Amino acid sequence: MKIRKATLQDSSPVSVLLLSAMEEIIYSFLGAKDYALALDFLYHFVSKENNQYSYQNCFVVEENDTIIGAVNIYNGERLHDLRAPIVAYFKANFNPDFTSEDETQSGEFYIDSLGVDPNYQGKGIGSKMLQFLIDEYVIKNKQTLGLLVEEANPNAKRLYLRLGFEAVGHKTLGGKSLEHLQLKA
Repeated sequence: MKIRKATLQDSSPVSVLLLSAMEEIIYSFLGAKDYALALDFLYHFVSKENNQYSYQNCFVVEENDTIIGAVNIYNGERLHDLRAPIVAYFKANFNPDFTSEDETQSGEFYIDSLGVDPNYQGKGIGSKMLQFLIDEYVIKNKQTLGLLVEEANPNAKRLYLRLGFEAVGHKTLGGKSLEHLQLKA
């Protein structure tokens, strides 16, 4: 198993894995529970540069030349710039009044989404991806990592707390109340 930076060629599997992590939020943004439409939306942006979902902001976990996990992470300071093409897309195609809450901010690298292939879940892949990010961002580069966790997901929260994340507040995204956690250098 190896973790590496995603490439443009990884866009299709990365889109599927990221969608598995944020399906409900994408549906709320689209205004429809339509898997194919949500996947098309994500692929459109994962395969492009300079947006929050771009392959440029992703790492993948590969085993036997198969991508089994993906994580999307970016500098929270760049949220508005990275999100601008997405907001414009939603306004042009779905809702001219579309807005979205800020899930991150300056001062943290934000773990937006982390997805693991269902056939590999429960095998520690997510934990390994998180530890990789902790090593790269917090330990090597003295950065702060941030993420949001659903209050109704105590298993995920326990994992994050065990890895050293601490609760720093609450945020709302896509109509969901989420707890904001950070891990500081």
